[in-house]
Amino acid sequence: MSRSPYISKSKFLHGLQCHKLLWCDYNAKHLFPAVDDSLQAVFDQGHEVGAFAKKMFPNGVEIDTDPKDFEGAIQLTQKHLASRRPIFEATLSANGGYARADILNPVGKNEWDIIEVKSTTSLKDAHIPDVAFQVWVFTEAGIKIRRCFLCHINNQFVRHGEIDPKEFFTLRDVTAEVAEYSHGIEDQIGDMGKVIRAAKCPEIQIGKQCDSPYTCALHDHCWKFLPPQNVLDLYDDKKGRGWDLLKRGVLRLADIPDDYSLSAKQEIQREVAISGKPYAKKTQIQTFLKGLQYPLHFLDFETFQMAIPMFDGTRPYQQVPFQFSLHIVHKAGMKPEHRKFLAEGRNDPRGDFMRQLKSSIEPTGSIVAFNAPFEKSRMKECAVVLPEYASWVTAVNGRVVDLLNPFKSFTFYHPDQCGSASMKLVLPALTGKDYTSLEIQEGGAASREYLRVTFGDVSESERKRVRRALEKYCGQDTEGMVWILDALRLV
Repeated sequence: MSRSPYISKSKFLHGLQCHKLLWCDYNAKHLFPAVDDSLQAVFDQGHEVGAFAKKMFPNGVEIDTDPKDFEGAIQLTQKHLASRRPIFEATLSANGGYARADILNPVGKNEWDIIEVKSTTSLKDAHIPDVAFQVWVFTEAGIKIRRCFLCHINNQFVRHGEIDPKEFFTLRDVTAEVAEYSHGIEDQIGDMGKVIRAAKCPEIQIGKQCDSPYTCALHDHCWKFLPPQNVLDLYDDKKGRGWDLLKRGVLRLADIPDDYSLSAKQEIQREVAISGKPYAKKTQIQTFLKGLQYPLHFLDFETFQMAIPMFDGTRPYQQVPFQFSLHIVHKAGMKPEHRKFLAEGRNDPRGDFMRQLKSSIEPTGSIVAFNAPFEKSRMKECAVVLPEYASWVTAVNGRVVDLLNPFKSFTFYHPDQCGSASMKLVLPALTGKDYTSLEIQEGGAASREYLRVTFGDVSESERKRVRRALEKYCGQDTEGMVWILDALRLV
């Protein structure tokens, strides 16, 4: 039998999640979709955080070979081990395992600490096998590991001037947890080797492992057999009814037996799937509509968040608003008036954002947002660093009405919502209109494009083109709420 290729850390973690994923990683790479912009942004941010962590070790040396040059990286690591300096991306292999350590730090005469850098703000369960695999490989390769650390972002950090990496990061000693986990790694690698060498892909049923600890790259491939309006669309399915039904051979919501126990909202989903018609509690809808006061303000924010905060007074991953759209309907039947803001320049946008927002919102009338806690929280956060707006924000937030509520409560539910109350599904279900004609179609893309053309090196024409696309996208979010409300009135 042929020898298995070395198992890297990423493939080891794949094997822990699903043997089908592991097998395909070696034998069916064509099934893996290309990395999309959203995932690439996550990778890029992780690399940025990793690079910043290295500043805690100013005399460190980088193993900067081509990522595919495994042997070159191992040889260079062996060379630098003798220098007893911190090594970044130290690379070794042993007994079927291959690992790169973010930081290998010399301690004592002949020992080393392994430091794994994560862009999260806390220790996660999935981090332990990640570090344990590295420690196992390095130990098998003859390196004496003293302690293991998980280096993650300090969730209490607030930027004030230049960032000190030692204040920005938190070092968690995970030596004991890693030692406890490590006992089974050799057997796990042996089992994974058998999976990799198997002639056929393992038959693995979809399950909770498809999204735990991370969403699998093969998720869409493995789930494509599910029909529209399937049992995994069941709303708020904490009890796992969808998985139970799937094991019983029930795929479609409409096929769920009458005597099967469902929550009230899930029962509505089943009824709607059978009838093909929307469900509506007309009295409650009318009560919601009557509670709105003109002029109606339809408000939406766009934000960006960075692991390493860009501006003073911001935390890691704090949502920084850079754009708003506001459609105002002064009286019933009137055409909406559109007011908008999109930050210019590279300075902290929050001052201009709040100034324009305050001048745009009229002193009376309901403020309608979809998932309103998001907008309310952003205004509160801005008022912390801009206290002159604090009393105004308190008053404005008291006028906010959440358009999500009628859908989250299943006061209205359409079969095309597929168990979701997201505006991206509610809008086409209710109005037949969607975002497919827009260049920018969702908030993550809006954030990435704003950052790219504002802080990146792009032409002026490109910057203007993207800004127009941003205004169209955010504008449709608020005009879409007008359309949704108009459709609710006709239910």
